[in-house]
Amino acid sequence: MAIIHAGGSDIGRKRKTNQDSICLDPKHLFFAVADGMGGHNGGDIASQMTVALMPPFIEKFKGELEPKELMARCIQHVNLEIHRRSDAEPDLKGMGTTVSAMMYHGNKLHLGNVGDSRIYMFHDGQVFQMTRDHSFVQEKLNMGIYNREEAANDKQKNVLVRSVGFEPEVLVDVFTYQICKNDLFLICSDGLHGKVSDKDILYIVQKNIPHPAKATKADLEKAVQELIAQANENGGQDNISVILSVAQE
Repeated sequence: MAIIHAGGSDIGRKRKTNQDSICLDPKHLFFAVADGMGGHNGGDIASQMTVALMPPFIEKFKGELEPKELMARCIQHVNLEIHRRSDAEPDLKGMGTTVSAMMYHGNKLHLGNVGDSRIYMFHDGQVFQMTRDHSFVQEKLNMGIYNREEAANDKQKNVLVRSVGFEPEVLVDVFTYQICKNDLFLICSDGLHGKVSDKDILYIVQKNIPHPAKATKADLEKAVQELIAQANENGGQDNISVILSVAQE
């Protein structure tokens, strides 16, 4: 099974630095987006550490651990390393990051998530959010306080209840999906999903990649850039990171 992918990260229109980082690791078929926690010291360092530490961990333990456990242990390893550095350097105290990651293994996809960066799947003309945000707003949704449309206007929508690096231990959401023909996957920071609706994300992806099984890397690159451009067009208040990938027979 051949995997084609493309990714990009943009500072947006309002921020002075880009605290997002992306990991494109075709050797291990591993891809991730990390979004440094806004308002905390060293958010950019936390996200950069995340994407730098993950591939070597995958390389070291891929023969020893089952893929699902490997994903969880990898993110937990990164969490501890970030927390240790935060403790050791006062200027970085409290730094943290989100991470959403996925790894192809045969005909299965293994996903891991902490925070509010997301993984979407495009299947049969529809878009599905595969991860659940670890945010205060999501907790309110879980309790039925309001619906998804009302949640978009919540002033606390950027408040996380779980992140990588803030505490010495972290609970990682990990699950496995069996890939179907023509499935396309997107990882993104909230700079995209917070500014572009799921409906518009689906439209842009389908316009550029109508037939995933026949898509080229150039098609994916064009879709990535158009998604980033749309987020900027809609305000670009945050950094924007996007990775697209598809498994082709």
